[in-house]
Amino acid sequence: MSNTEQAPEALRCTPPPGAAAGVEVLEPREVPLGGPRALLVRRTIPQRARTLIGAWCFADHYGPVAVPATGGMDVAPHPHTGLQTVSWLFSGEIEHRDSLGTHALIRPGEMNLMTGGRGIAHSEVSTPDTTVVHGVQLWVALPEADRHADRDFQHHVPGPVRIDGAELRVFLGSLAGSASPVRTFTPLLGAQIDLDPHATITLDVDAGYEHGVLVDAGEVRLDGTALRRAELGYAAPGTAALTLVNDADAPARLILLGGPPFEEEIVMWWNFIARTHDEIVEARDEWEAATDRFGAVEGYPGDRLPAPPLPNAVIMPRRNPLPPKRTDDRASEPVVRRVDAELLYEIAIDGARAGLTAYRDRGDQRIFYHTEVDSSFARKGLAATLVEQALLDARAAGKRIVPVCPYVARFVKRHPEFADATDQVSPQVLHWLEVELG
Repeated sequence: MSNTEQAPEALRCTPPPGAAAGVEVLEPREVPLGGPRALLVRRTIPQRARTLIGAWCFADHYGPVAVPATGGMDVAPHPHTGLQTVSWLFSGEIEHRDSLGTHALIRPGEMNLMTGGRGIAHSEVSTPDTTVVHGVQLWVALPEADRHADRDFQHHVPGPVRIDGAELRVFLGSLAGSASPVRTFTPLLGAQIDLDPHATITLDVDAGYEHGVLVDAGEVRLDGTALRRAELGYAAPGTAALTLVNDADAPARLILLGGPPFEEEIVMWWNFIARTHDEIVEARDEWEAATDRFGAVEGYPGDRLPAPPLPNAVIMPRRNPLPPKRTDDRASEPVVRRVDAELLYEIAIDGARAGLTAYRDRGDQRIFYHTEVDSSFARKGLAATLVEQALLDARAAGKRIVPVCPYVARFVKRHPEFADATDQVSPQVLHWLEVELG
């Protein structure tokens, strides 16, 4: 599935009052896929509170929606890099075509897994006989060693496994004695769980994994924390069992995701996963130029999806926020460093990026144009520390400071010790910066 958002945003969500320790509730946001009769999906990851669960980096939940009312799903050929896509339906039927030459149907209870690697293109269209579409679309980030892997497509129909109070279909990894034969590049768990009315089940899981429970139907409790439909409950590593409770008179259905924490930073934009801004730009340019990197999708009756415009800023890496405070209740001192490959300064705590200030060099001028600090680190004075160290470094390198960024401008105004190294923001500078950022 293509991510057709033109202006993605991220929300920070926290567990509701009284939530059980270790369970974080992520609320979905609605995203339209397509044109005037767009199919609305509910996206729970990525968001600012949580970028990944294991290597799972994208989760869209959609339907049930009537096809005559919405036009169904019709996603034209579009590209992917650095990921695997996992398609799983509860109802309906979707036709899949890709540049590997695959022509397959996605049906309820049948998993299709496509590997993009260096580049692949595919289309997804609900079939003419489909009256309702309902399912999830999931992405998996590929690790550094395998992110340029060859294109691949796998299909698997997991058999149902009955345990007391629930039925499971394990499409990736292993759970409750059922194992999927599907190949992945990192350890993963993916399963549909249907809970009987008033059922309570406890599942033995890998304590090294983090887990997510996405509720499709009904309401459940994950280790005591209530989850409503379309919400995703996150459980950190360290537990060897998950308890799921359905208190209602009707069945509940959920998707369980898991995997060991994915330690690499990734850059996500549109349908690409990379490691740097420049790799994203390169992939977009090659898609727009119709190079053979992504191949061609045969049999789709229409044009390819054009890539949206790139943002006027450096696309920043994503990683999960820091875990809860360490047992000694102390955090490392913040570290500010210049990241030449990304043209920015970052401030990091315990190795995780907490904020950044981006710049461009124009001759002997260093133009600071954007500063941000993750909301989870707000009100800790990190922005001031970051900007002060960045300006000191720029001055030591013989650069003139140009404070286009409003925060940097305010900082310079409050700290006259930088006045002798600061240039005014001129129309010429603004025009140059606009051209430089595209």
